[in-house]
Amino acid sequence: MKTKGRLIILSGPSCVGKGPLCQALETFYPDLYYNMQRLVLYNSRDKRPGEREGVDYYFRSREQMESMRKGENFILLNVRGDLQGLDLQELLQLLDKGKDVLFEGNPFIPQALWNNPALSSIIMQKVFLSPISREEILWLKARKADPGRMVVDVMRRKLLRRTQRQKGILSMKELENIEERCKSAPEELRLAFCFDWVIPNHDGEDSENWNLFGYPIGDAFKSLQAFVLILQGQNPSAYAEKWEKELWPL
Repeated sequence: MKTKGRLIILSGPSCVGKGPLCQALETFYPDLYYNMQRLVLYNSRDKRPGEREGVDYYFRSREQMESMRKGENFILLNVRGDLQGLDLQELLQLLDKGKDVLFEGNPFIPQALWNNPALSSIIMQKVFLSPISREEILWLKARKADPGRMVVDVMRRKLLRRTQRQKGILSMKELENIEERCKSAPEELRLAFCFDWVIPNHDGEDSENWNLFGYPIGDAFKSLQAFVLILQGQNPSAYAEKWEKELWPL
């Protein structure tokens, strides 16, 4: 089945900054943002403050999600302790309307998409948002340090700050969820070389650099510029990188 629109994939670890990047794109480049249709996934987790049904996710119970697994056009994966699902038929219908479709989320579902023979005709633009740069990885490896352990520590702090800002005092269940999410980050970074571009971004969802000053600054600014150039079909190499398979520790 030939499709008319591109599938734009924006992936990376939990709390790396995918959400605020999309919000900044909507605010400062609405022409690009509204030329894309957001792809809404199904998710078994509870809503976070401010999230909306059918906009951020379709929120369903684990039992409901498991029942959807029986459908041949439904991809269902366990992602960071939650079940996440995608309706392939809905994706194809959106693409056939001619608009680009934006997937924003974990890299495991995109991996299932680009490995699915039924979707081989889809044009994909794959972008990975990373909490660490290529230069930093090489520097750490040269000193016999463990980049994977560092990324877990970095993401743990980002996730703690974000969740505390959202919920205040955290429950044991919330702390366990944070731990599962930060420990998933190194595994997700192993897929970064499969993406067309990797955007290093130290300003995660916990960072004030996205909106406190009215305009993004720091890595928030660089990430936005890189994503804009990619969407415009231009070379983003001033802000983005290409990773080889051997870069990230196995």
